Amino acid sequence: MRRVRRPPNRVAAPQRDPGLAELTPDQRLRRLELTVTRRLDGLLHGQHRGLLPGPGSEAAGSREYRPGEDEVRRMDWAVTARTAVPHVRQVDADRELTTWLLVDASPSMEFGTADLDKRELAVAAVAAVGFLTAGTGNRLGAQVLTRDGVRRFPARGGRQHLVNLLRALLTAPRGDRTAGAPADEPADAASSLAGALASVHRLASRRGLVVVVSDFLDALPEHPWAEAGWEPQLRRLAARHQVLAVEVTDPRELELPDVGLVTLVDPETGRRREVWTGDPVLRDRFARAAAAQREQVRQALRRSGATHLALRTDRDWGADIVRHVHAQRRLALAPAGRGVRTGGGGA
Repeated sequence: MRRVRRPPNRVAAPQRDPGLAELTPDQRLRRLELTVTRRLDGLLHGQHRGLLPGPGSEAAGSREYRPGEDEVRRMDWAVTARTAVPHVRQVDADRELTTWLLVDASPSMEFGTADLDKRELAVAAVAAVGFLTAGTGNRLGAQVLTRDGVRRFPARGGRQHLVNLLRALLTAPRGDRTAGAPADEPADAASSLAGALASVHRLASRRGLVVVVSDFLDALPEHPWAEAGWEPQLRRLAARHQVLAVEVTDPRELELPDVGLVTLVDPETGRRREVWTGDPVLRDRFARAAAAQREQVRQALRRSGATHLALRTDRDWGADIVRHVHAQRRLALAPAGRGVRTGGGGA
């Protein structure tokens, strides 16, 4: 069976929460802010909140060198010579942080079979990043990837700027390609994930935090060991900035339910195929192909040097973010046995 390049656009889905669809964009914004400030802010307390250990310049001691994780240029040669054990310098994160968001709003993100679709979950992730990195002097910029290209929001500070960005994401027009488009139409470089990452690299001249929210299904190669089309650009960003890759998925992209005859639609090309889901062999092959596809994405993110946060539409995204941040804090503080005050982009 040919490897599934894109999960289906629609399969028989459980009923979604009717109350969510009835909320206005402003009501959704208020719900998002309450979720972040009440649930996440209380758990991610600290002098300066953030999602990743942040870059900085203020000395904050030394710790033992971790091969494969630490940069040699950060070696603390004085401590290394004194203890005969390799050490690296630690620094407190800079107070003023510039965060760049790249939000995937392509048609494949307009799919969901739980309380949220992937695009709504992406907005929730943006809200979490925005509210948790908000602070005096901090700035937030964004680029939104759509079928027609990239929509840019300049880096600015203040809560109102974040609210305007979230409102724009919530009210942006949707448009599945369901018919009439050539199935093999080539992707426009301006509307590809790789092109959008290159644009972020050009704009983000100052070292900071880059958060990419996507399903990362853009231009995956046929062979699992091959390099994804967006991987080189993500690696360039990670060489200069701290990069958080938020992978958004839906359970129906991972397995097919036994619901009889369904029509699968590729949201990017409009290609349709009728499938009999009562066949257990087909469902097993789909599940194995989908699992291989997601593993391919995870491996590409790991090779790129990005920190990986996986969110699903059928899970508690707030709890997943909290677990991720706590894991990053433990990783940052584990080796030396001494606390490090986190800042700007710190977790």
